[in-house]
Amino acid sequence: MISTDTQEAAPRKRFPSWLLPAIGYAVSLASLYWVYQGFDWKEQLPRVARTDLRWVSLAMLSDIAVYVCQGARWSYLLRPLAKVTTWRATQAVYIGIFANEVLPLRTGEIIRIYLMRKWSGLPLPVVFSSAVIERLMDGIWLVGCFYAATLLVELPGWLEGASHVLMLVLAVIAAFVLWAVLHKSQAHAAVKGSRWGGMLRHVVDGVHDMGRSRSFLIAFLVSGLHLALQVVPLWALMKGFQLDRTIWEAAAVLAVLRIGTILPQAPGNVGSFQALVLVGLGALGVDRGTATGFATLLFFVITVPLWMAGFVALLLTRMRLTDLQRDAQREELG
Repeated sequence: MISTDTQEAAPRKRFPSWLLPAIGYAVSLASLYWVYQGFDWKEQLPRVARTDLRWVSLAMLSDIAVYVCQGARWSYLLRPLAKVTTWRATQAVYIGIFANEVLPLRTGEIIRIYLMRKWSGLPLPVVFSSAVIERLMDGIWLVGCFYAATLLVELPGWLEGASHVLMLVLAVIAAFVLWAVLHKSQAHAAVKGSRWGGMLRHVVDGVHDMGRSRSFLIAFLVSGLHLALQVVPLWALMKGFQLDRTIWEAAAVLAVLRIGTILPQAPGNVGSFQALVLVGLGALGVDRGTATGFATLLFFVITVPLWMAGFVALLLTRMRLTDLQRDAQREELG
C-alpha cells in the first residue's frame, strides 16, 4: 500500500479566468435592463437632441482637462524618481482609459502602468506604487466630496456603507505610505525576509522618495483640482439639458457615480454608469424619465471623446492594444 505521505498533492483548483468578467457583464446587463425598462424613447430622445451644444462643448473640453490634470499629477508624483513629462503621462493615462472602455475589469490600469515603466525606465513596483498613491489621493478627496454632498442631499444608505469601507481601505494604505516615508530602514527590514522582498523594497524606496518630495504636496493639490474638474461636465450638461440644478448637486451625483464604480466592471462601466446617475438624480428629486435621458446623454458625451483621444494616443505609440495588453500582463506576471 502506498503511503499517503508519498502521494502527490492534488492540483489546486484555479480561479476561473472567465468568472470575474462574466460577473461584470451580468451586472452591466442587469443595470441596463433596470435603467431602460419602461423608458419612453420617443419622448426623451427629442429632448436629448435639443440639448444646447455650447454646454455640450464645455462638458467635452472639461472632460479632456480632467485627464490632462491626471497626467500632470502623475508627472509630479514621479518627479523625484524620473523626468516624466505631463505629455507622456497624459498619453499613458488616455491609452489606459481607452483600454478600460473596450476591455473588462479595468485592464487599462495595467497597460498604463506598463507604458510608464517602459517610458520612464523605473522598476515596475515603483510605477505601480505611484498608481496606488494616485488612487489614495483620489479616495481622500472623494470621501470629502461625498460627506459634503450628504449635507445637501439624502443619499442611499448603501452608498454610506460603501464610503465607510473606502475610508477603511484608505486608512490602511495611508498608514503604510506614512510608515514608509518616515521609517524607510524599518520598512526595508520588515520586507527583507518576504517572498517578494526585492519587489517590496522597490515599493518602499519609491514611496519614501515620492512622499518626502515637495512635488508630493503639489500632486495632492492637483488631485483636488482633478476631482473638481470632473464636476464640470455633469453641471454643464445639466445646464444644457435644462435641469435646474446647482454645481453642488452635480458634485453629489459625481460622488455617487465615483463610489459606485470603484470595483472593476464591464468595459466603460456601461450599465452601472447609467444606473448610478439615475440613483444620484433620483436622490435630488429628478423624475425617472428625465434622469434616464440625462444619464444616456452624459454617458455618450463623456465616453466618445475618450474613445477618440485614447485612440489617437494609442496610434502615436505605433502599437496595437492587444499587444500592449499581452506585454503588460506578461510583465505583471513575470
